[in-house]
Amino acid sequence: MKQKTPPACPMDSILRLLMGPWTTYILWVLSDGGPQRFGALKRAVPGISTRMLTERLRMLQAAGVIWRDQTQTIPPAVTYGLTNRGDDLRQVLESLGEIAQRWQAEGAFKKVEVAAE
Repeated sequence: MKQKTPPACPMDSILRLLMGPWTTYILWVLSDGGPQRFGALKRAVPGISTRMLTERLRMLQAAGVIWRDQTQTIPPAVTYGLTNRGDDLRQVLESLGEIAQRWQAEGAFKKVEVAAE
């Protein structure tokens, strides 16, 4: 018997979009700092590879969350920023930022030292 595919849940779709590696960090940087050139965005997201940043930006652009503007210069100047859809996430990102600061003040992010066995 053929199984029916359940209807797509909007919450599932948005969570899948946002839970990709580095995705919310990139959105937070663009939300906090405004439009960014590729190099500046890479420096603002420490530890991300060029390949991963490119992949995440393409995915977010395809979802209509960010825009991309390329100026025909040598080398090309590529700038990214939030679309209206991306701006919809600004309040959520600000709330997460407030929670992160509160949790950090409470010591929630201190590394746990593991005793050597």
